[in-house]
Amino acid sequence: MMLTLYHLPISQNSRRVWITLIDKGLEFELVEVQLSAEQFKPEFLAINPFHHIPALVDAGFNVIESLAILDYLEVKYPTPVMLPKDAEDLAIVRMVEIVSVNELLPAITPLMSVILDLPGKNAEAIEQAKTKISTALNFFENQLDDRPYFGNENLTLAEIVAGSIVLWVPRGGIYLDDYPTLKAWYDHLVPLPA
Repeated sequence: MMLTLYHLPISQNSRRVWITLIDKGLEFELVEVQLSAEQFKPEFLAINPFHHIPALVDAGFNVIESLAILDYLEVKYPTPVMLPKDAEDLAIVRMVEIVSVNELLPAITPLMSVILDLPGKNAEAIEQAKTKISTALNFFENQLDDRPYFGNENLTLAEIVAGSIVLWVPRGGIYLDDYPTLKAWYDHLVPLPA
């Protein structure tokens, strides 16, 4: 039975699962859920009673919350390996994932008016967002070493989670030149197929 990902293409949370499915070479079906009302339909609520995306169905087993879905995919479909075994390296990957979701992504929200060139930009909120983003980027910079990926020689879940969010940063007017190690990581990541 095929994996089914309930998603919305513009959703950061959905995108990280989608990329992981591609990077693991898994066959899957995409079902787009319009958040204008479809998430409240009984058939979707049976999958995710909290009515948000993404949701993954694998042979009748429902998994919700993007980071839980990534862990599920890593354990159930371990090739290629996307989590390091070393305790410190694993901690780096997990910290980067959580900082990406809890700190960086919310900080980018006020910049969407800049990114999408929308009217009504709030200058104070944009400056506060830039400060928070800078803190997250400095943290990432300090977690990278001479390896190409966070805590590993190979692509990890940290790249997928952080990468799908960091790509918005330059579009919001924050450039990675002040973070040379992170910029090298980003430049290495962007050409990857997924």
